[in-house]
Amino acid sequence: MSSSTAKAKGKPPALSDQEIQQNYVRLQNELQALARKIGELESEADEHTLVLVTLDEALAEDPERKCFRLIGGVLVERTVKDVSPALKTNRDGIRKVISTLAEQYKTKEKILKHSRKNIIFDPFNDDDAFLLDPSMITQ
Repeated sequence: MSSSTAKAKGKPPALSDQEIQQNYVRLQNELQALARKIGELESEADEHTLVLVTLDEALAEDPERKCFRLIGGVLVERTVKDVSPALKTNRDGIRKVISTLAEQYKTKEKILKHSRKNIIFDPFNDDDAFLLDPSMITQ
């Protein structure tokens, strides 16, 4: 009966100190994973840009020049004029994904910062538990 009254009031169930700490650590790990992925994609976009600079030079001199492209593990022969637009599209797509991930990162970072402000370290607890309003980090 008490669980139905808690639902009726709209309050989330109380979390234990361990669950709060796990949620906080999970948020930190998610931020780190997002940062790693953004870094990987930025490197990939930079590589695409370097290739495009080289291909643009070749495109100006001889658009029919042969070039090779790795597609799904298969090396295929194409011309510079065919490959350049596809690489630009890929690079632009990577940049869009980066911006989406950056927005997700900012959102999670705000949640984490807000959570830090509401965490109180309990020095009298042997488990190094954290005290926190559960509504601050659970989603």
